[in-house]
Amino acid sequence: MKRSFFVYALTLVIGVAFVLVGGTNVNAGPIKLTYSNFFPPTHIQSKLAEAWCKEVEKRTNGRVKVEYYPGQTLTKARQCYDGVVTGLSDIGLSCLAYTRGRFPVMAVVDLPMGYTSGKVATAVANAVYKHFMPKELMDTKVMYLHAHGPGLIFTKGKAVRRIEDMKGLKMRSHGTSAKVMKALGAVPVPKPMPECYQMLQKGVVDGACYPFEANKGWKLGEVTDYGIAAYSVAYTTTFFVVMNKDKWNSLPADVKNIIEEINKEWAVKHGEAWDSSDMAGITFFLNQGNQIIGLDKKEQARWKKAAAPVIQEYVNAMNKKGFNGKEIVDYTVKVLESLK
Repeated sequence: MKRSFFVYALTLVIGVAFVLVGGTNVNAGPIKLTYSNFFPPTHIQSKLAEAWCKEVEKRTNGRVKVEYYPGQTLTKARQCYDGVVTGLSDIGLSCLAYTRGRFPVMAVVDLPMGYTSGKVATAVANAVYKHFMPKELMDTKVMYLHAHGPGLIFTKGKAVRRIEDMKGLKMRSHGTSAKVMKALGAVPVPKPMPECYQMLQKGVVDGACYPFEANKGWKLGEVTDYGIAAYSVAYTTTFFVVMNKDKWNSLPADVKNIIEEINKEWAVKHGEAWDSSDMAGITFFLNQGNQIIGLDKKEQARWKKAAAPVIQEYVNAMNKKGFNGKEIVDYTVKVLESLK
């Protein structure tokens, strides 16, 4: 009798332990992730990020659910990367240039190299990352990078037809684009994109640097008059989609594989979306009665020469930090030229 009771009791203990330790996994709810993005919910890049969330849920059969927070509702644009590192959000999308100096290797992508499209800029950004695997991004899991189409100059009230017309203009810019504005004779005013509309509207700045898409995506075509097609110094801005490293490591292997496949597809989608939204931005800009000013080959060459020191400055700065600046620039140029 005593033996039977002992066996019964042991079986009961084992059963309880199974429920407390292993059994909970059987009935556990979905893995929940949070995603922070500074783009407003109506922006094409925000819609793509939200679509990524839904695709993850779909392909994992509901095992993973992602709560999406656009428009800086969870973390601000400049706070986004650190927010992922510290766990304020599990995933974040913003641009590297908002914390200038923190991502020295990847900053090469944003240099004024004469980008032709968002698809090309996105391919360059991911190629540079995969080739150099910079330590600066090792405190997160990099999902993928993307980059906008040609970054150009837009002004309010004053038409810019020659490089001399840039002198003294206060230009909203950030990261490398701020250095380009200074090289062209303007006064850079470093501010993130969400503040740009109001700055232009109130006359705090004379113009801003951004791709054509922002004329519609951020409604900047409503508060500018001229677009200067200085393609010889067209820069880009590299955007990151990263995940908290501990959160990534905690995911099941099959879930990781599914997400990696989605990431490959979405990097391409973002690049293509930058280009389609550039076309929409041009239409929106012109429909406001605004003007796009072209520059002839001679003037384009003058702008390129004026901006060249920005690239050399990058090389010198990287050399001082122990990197091979020329190697990084040369590789980036090589990839860019192969894609044009």
